[in-house]
Amino acid sequence: MTPQEKVEHLKAIAEEIITEEELLKLFQTKEHPVCYDGFEPSGIAPIHFGLLRALYVKKLLETGVHVILFLADFHGMINNKLGGDLEKIKTAGKYFIEVWKAAGINTNKVEVVWASDLLTRKTYIERLLRVSKELTLDRVTKTLTIAGRNEKDKLIFAQFLYPAMQVSDIFELDLDMVEMGMDQRRANVIAREVAHKLHWKVPVAIHHHMLLGLKGTKEGDNPEEVMVKSKMSKSDPTSAIYMHDSASEIAAKIKTAFCPPLIVAGNPVLEYVKYIIMLSLPSFKIERTAEHGGDKEYQTFDEVTNDYESGALHPMDLKAAVARDLDILIKPVREHFENNAEAKKLYETVKSFQITR
Repeated sequence: MTPQEKVEHLKAIAEEIITEEELLKLFQTKEHPVCYDGFEPSGIAPIHFGLLRALYVKKLLETGVHVILFLADFHGMINNKLGGDLEKIKTAGKYFIEVWKAAGINTNKVEVVWASDLLTRKTYIERLLRVSKELTLDRVTKTLTIAGRNEKDKLIFAQFLYPAMQVSDIFELDLDMVEMGMDQRRANVIAREVAHKLHWKVPVAIHHHMLLGLKGTKEGDNPEEVMVKSKMSKSDPTSAIYMHDSASEIAAKIKTAFCPPLIVAGNPVLEYVKYIIMLSLPSFKIERTAEHGGDKEYQTFDEVTNDYESGALHPMDLKAAVARDLDILIKPVREHFENNAEAKKLYETVKSFQITR
């Protein structure tokens, strides 16, 4: 790929790039720029982790990017994930790695870094202090949404360190770019501001769409609150599809998902078509009797939405097709954990943990 082709390749998964010009220059000057995505290991993997994130990592690898998968175990501890038990969080991190393998990520081509190892570096504390000097308490409080928190929560002091830690991680890893959800935007903007002030390398920020839960959104919902709630889906099993759900469980969840006729905005079932199915499979096919319009195959998401908004595509036919395709994509992961003894043990162990926030 040419540098411009690499930019276009990543634009397919980006809701926002800060900035596109900087990304192009990066590809023009560096063959293998370093990028990370970070995760708090905490509980069983939903599809936005197992399918969406795996898809994005593959896209990054296809452009020659050196990808770091950052397991933020210390961040999860101070954020009280899994009761703040670091050993349980580390076990969940090992389970996450198995999910990546099963989802088709070649773990020999990515670098897995644990936050607990990063924090042992002699340079880390000084970097954390330098970053912290550039932040006000008010700015930190507003940025706590990156950890799924806000000013209304009862917070412990350690949680106020979270934004500065996340920003420090970026510089300690010497990243050229970051690829994370829109919910992490505030931290990445701070990282760019701090870099300019301290004359450090300014990271390019690529932000992807935050996938809606099965309950969808209501008109008037605060977009930022929606993003915070989406991070808590593991504590609400009814709001998400998981990488271990059976075909019947997927079908049952999709059947009851928010999917109003003729309405595209805020419709999670259509989001799964756009952000997962049509980026993972050659096409999206509706199977129905001739009496109800017969089979139809879609090549673009616009074709799907045009039919849905006109009423030519019924919600129940849409749901049946989405359930079928999600099962196709989830099945290899489900079978990996059923047939691999070590992976199965990790899954059963993590499944026994009580989810906390």
